[in-house]
Amino acid sequence: MSDTGGSAAARVLVVDDEPSIRLLCRVNLELDGHEVLEADSLATARAALEDEDIDVILLDVHLHGERSDALIAECHAQRPPIPVLLVTGSADVTQDGLTDADAVLPKPFELDALLATVRSLASVHAHG
Repeated sequence: MSDTGGSAAARVLVVDDEPSIRLLCRVNLELDGHEVLEADSLATARAALEDEDIDVILLDVHLHGERSDALIAECHAQRPPIPVLLVTGSADVTQDGLTDADAVLPKPFELDALLATVRSLASVHAHG
């Protein structure tokens, strides 16, 4: 029996105010078999969460000057909780609520690490 990895495909919401980062993530996640939605602010991310079934959130720490840690708690309050992969160029993610993220990926990140982490979080969400 062969596993094509299709079972790990997820609906991923990429939240970043940099269009180039969203595009990079979208292309690579789609090549890995995931469905990708994009948001460029916390407001558009919250709207997507209301309207769509999201399996994993890829979240930048700083969005147009907004700190995104409040969204982590909102995702975890969902039923089932939505895992959050925090992407940051900041050295210190131990401050405030950022350590509540399910995983942290420092920028610049390796694409293999991004894909492996999303697969892992999607698997947890699917079986949670």
